[in-house]
Order: sequence, then structure tokens, then C-alpha cells
Amino acid sequence: MDFDFSQDEKMIREQVRKMLSARCDSGAVRSVFEGREAYASHVWQGLVEMGVMATAIPEEYGGVGAGYPSLCLVAEQLGAHLAPTPFSSSVYLATEALLLFGTEAQKQAWLPRLAAGEIIGTLAVTETVAQATADSIQLAFADGGLSGAKLIVPDGGIADFALVLARANGGALGLYITDLQQDSVTREAVATVDPSRNSSSITFAQSSAQLLGAAPDQGWSQLQQVLDRAAVLLAFEQLGGAQAALDMAVNYAQERFAFGRPIGSFQALKHMMADMYVALKLAESNCYYAAWALATGSAELPLAAATARVAAIQAFQLCARDNIQVHGGMGFTWEFDCHLFYRRSNYLTLQLGGLAEWENKLVDRLPAGEAA
Repeated sequence: MDFDFSQDEKMIREQVRKMLSARCDSGAVRSVFEGREAYASHVWQGLVEMGVMATAIPEEYGGVGAGYPSLCLVAEQLGAHLAPTPFSSSVYLATEALLLFGTEAQKQAWLPRLAAGEIIGTLAVTETVAQATADSIQLAFADGGLSGAKLIVPDGGIADFALVLARANGGALGLYITDLQQDSVTREAVATVDPSRNSSSITFAQSSAQLLGAAPDQGWSQLQQVLDRAAVLLAFEQLGGAQAALDMAVNYAQERFAFGRPIGSFQALKHMMADMYVALKLAESNCYYAAWALATGSAELPLAAATARVAAIQAFQLCARDNIQVHGGMGFTWEFDCHLFYRRSNYLTLQLGGLAEWENKLVDRLPAGEAA
């Protein structure tokens, strides 16, 4: 079975790479990192002009219907360039939830604007620093409104709307669509390890909302399906980031001389970079398999998503950390870009639930007898 991408899909990757190389250098990342803007609007506009938000959206909803393999390769390039945009929240989370569970009217209302990049969406779940569970959700939906707070919402400070996991009348969980521009919605920035990615707490005071779809008691199940799909796409972002960090380490090791020879010739650094390469290639294999499962709607998607997610987390964290080590004392300084990759690797590790959570999912989803 061939899990490789087609030439057309690789061409899309190359075009996105060229645009990001021109618009999303480390200066653009640092501009957001240092608080000069909420996100890189010129990078977002470049993505809008290329139509990549519409990549996996069907044509009847204003998309281009290029499919998930193309979207995976777009994600890889966004990760490689550390793009400080709300792409993952709007495309991997909000768009996917609407595609999966929205009514026809909801799809017609929201998807064309998401495809055109006119609006930004997000998903609001977390309420405490502990891992979210079906029993831990307290935010309430009653009398057509949401009341309560979400602690950390990715891109919550810049999103136009959110899909909010809430409990209806103290009972079943559902996903609800709400406009974040309402006066009854309060947003407050949250400091995280990666300031180049927007994070906010959001408080709702009887904010008007509408149930996503027609099943008021399927919110937790729907959330898990959305997270599985987003995990594949986020794994490709991590894969791109890991490759870029490894490339940075190798290039520096070839150019930096000590005792009359490149530091890359020293055995300790050879072994370090070899370990980075092995972790990267293992993650790449798992990500390609997950992309196939996502594109084909395979029943193996939950297992493939967990496998890709775990491998990608491990690869990006290893490559980002050891890239700093290869750079030595210089790698720890503010002026070098190593810390930008290290920060992003830690942020993405937690965005959909941490490594331990996905390791548990992976074990639970293994066929009987294989967990050992």
C-alpha cells in the first residue's frame, strides 16, 4: 500500500512553502511573540490569497475540495515556518466540527466564510488545568445562552466565533456555536510558553448560542471525533517543526568550527543528530499512515491519529531540545531562533491534550493483546 502523496499535492506544499518563506521569517514570528500584533495578518492574508483555508472544504460550501492529504502538507509547512496564525483553530477544529456535525443551514452559514478566510473560529473546551473529562465540564447552556468560563482557548482572543462544549440544563453535553463579538462575552489574554500563539480565557454571561447539529447529548463523542482529526493535522505541523529544527542543527554543525574542524564531526553531536533523525522518520511514517486514514475515512483513524500524535510530539520535542544543545551556549540566547522552536514544540504538545493523554488513548485503541 502506497501512503505517499501525489505530485499535485506536493506542488501545493511547494507553493505554500514559497509563500511562507517570503512572508513568514523569524522576524514575523518575533513580531507576534513580542506583542506588536495579535497574529501575523500578512501571513494570514497570504494563506487567504492561496485559498488554503478552503483546501478540504467541499465545493458546495465554497471550498476547493482538494482533500485532506493536501491539507496535511499545508500543515507541515505552517509548522516548519512556525506560522503565528489562527489556522489550526479555525481549520482543524472549527471547520472540521461544522463539516462533521453541522446542519445544512449551519454549513451554508459558516463554511463559505471560513473557506474565504473572512472569519476565524475556534473550539473552547478546557475549564481547569486538569485534563478535561465528560464529568468535569461545568459551563452551562440554558434558555438559549451560555454561562461560565473556559480557561485556555487557542486563538480565543482573535476568533470571531467559537464552538463551546457545554452542559444543557445540568445534564447532557453538547457543542454550541456562539458569536464571540457579543457584549456578554469577556476575553482575557493568557500567557503561555509560546507568546507567538494567541491564547485567552473566555467568560460567558448568558451569551446567546445555538446547538451544533441536532443531537443535544452527543457533545463528548463529537469532541473526540474532532480531536482525532485535528490530531492528524497538528501532527503534520509538529513534523514540519521537527524537520526545520533538525535542519537548523545540521546546518550549524557544518558551519561552526572548533579545534580546526566542524563540530558536526564530533561523535557526541553525530549521535545526537542521528537520534533526532530517527525520531523524525518514525513520526513521518506514522503521520503518513494517519493522513491516509483521514483521507479515506478509515475505521483505523482513531488508532492512527493517536499513533501519529504521540510520535510527532516526541519527535518535535526531541529535535527542538537537541537543536539548542547542538548550538551550545549560543543556542540559549534570545537572539538565536532555537527557543522559538522549543516554545512551539511545548505549546503544540498541550494544545489537544498532553502526551500522557494521547499515550493512554493509543493503548486503549490498540487491538486486544497488542497493548503489552
